[in-house]
Amino acid sequence: MGKIVLRLDRMMVERKISLNELAERVGISNVNLSKIKNNKVTAIRFSTLAAICKVLECEVGDILEYQKND
Repeated sequence: MGKIVLRLDRMMVERKISLNELAERVGISNVNLSKIKNNKVTAIRFSTLAAICKVLECEVGDILEYQKND
């Protein structure tokens, strides 16, 4: 079975937005956003994902990626 990988770091670079600014605009703590950005979470609320996509003006597929196991 594969896994879902968060690519928030890549999207933040493309949109030229800092962790602090994104956290503030999304309404979550820097610590929690950092965990999402660095793939240190096992779940993410749809409402958080929707807020991130709204701020970054992107689609969910721009942030989430499926990786097959070798």
